[in-house]
Amino acid sequence: MPNAEVAAGRLPRGRHGLSRAEVADTQRKRILLALAETMAAKGYVATSVADVIKAAGVSRETFYQQFSSKQDAFMAAFDAAGELAVHTLVDARGDLDDGSTDQAVERFRRGLRTYLTNLVAQPAFARMFLVEVYAAGPEALVRRAAFQARVVDAMVDDLGFGEDRRFACELMVAATAAMVTPMLVAGDLEAIANLETPIVAAMARLTA
Repeated sequence: MPNAEVAAGRLPRGRHGLSRAEVADTQRKRILLALAETMAAKGYVATSVADVIKAAGVSRETFYQQFSSKQDAFMAAFDAAGELAVHTLVDARGDLDDGSTDQAVERFRRGLRTYLTNLVAQPAFARMFLVEVYAAGPEALVRRAAFQARVVDAMVDDLGFGEDRRFACELMVAATAAMVTPMLVAGDLEAIANLETPIVAAMARLTA
């Protein structure tokens, strides 16, 4: 079992027996968490490297050993969050594979619930992913579009749709993000969780 201080993102004081790679990994995670939390409070533009360093409790040298700039750190956090989200969505689908419409909708429900639950559990990263990305420049928007395309791919596969119905899935993904974003900005996490039922009902009508 890992040391509790390390698991919480803090290196234990004194001799800790961690390898250099483990120390660097822990510092990287602390920086990314600090970045997300600081940007949630101040926004991308107003957040400085100095703010992130202070919140993470690392030196400027440590930050620049890991990242070349604030945007570099943002993109690393964005990519890590996106990869985790995709893998979690795939895992949430489970073993429902008999090809029926009911099971297709159930796979969609499981994935949607996981997505909404993660937004509620990690609002700082969610805000970075859905809100601050627009201030982070064109590259960030390109990566967000690529992430959405991967989610659409999974949805098309889950629902057994052909490419002729892909646009409907694109609309569903875009609409879900559009509904979630103002709730996230307002801090209304309960409203985000409550989106599951109406969105699943809409998808069931789409597949009927």
